[in-house]
Amino acid sequence: MENNDPVGVPSAGFLKVGSLDPDTIDRSKRAALIRKGNEFFNQGSLSAAKRIFLTVRYSDGLIRLGNHYMNSGDPLEAFRMFWVAGDRRRIDEMTEQMAGVIRTWMKENDE
Repeated sequence: MENNDPVGVPSAGFLKVGSLDPDTIDRSKRAALIRKGNEFFNQGSLSAAKRIFLTVRYSDGLIRLGNHYMNSGDPLEAFRMFWVAGDRRRIDEMTEQMAGVIRTWMKENDE
């Protein structure tokens, strides 16, 4: 199994990113990982893309994943992606929506 890919993707396609520290990844390796993550995302391999985006803390990719999870009916995973990405606008919007749900539940319990 020959590996000519600089981001750790052997020819068999197994991706190894677990031991990387986002603060110590050099710029070229991070850029290559982001490209690979974008490829995975575009192919629909969301779990592989997610692993890479989380590993390198790629906020744009995490936000795209968050949007996907929202559209797929998984708001908690979407919230997690927005949180890790640091998207304050979406975090604040979702927090307000969650608080509204809790307020509604509390009103229903009082009645």
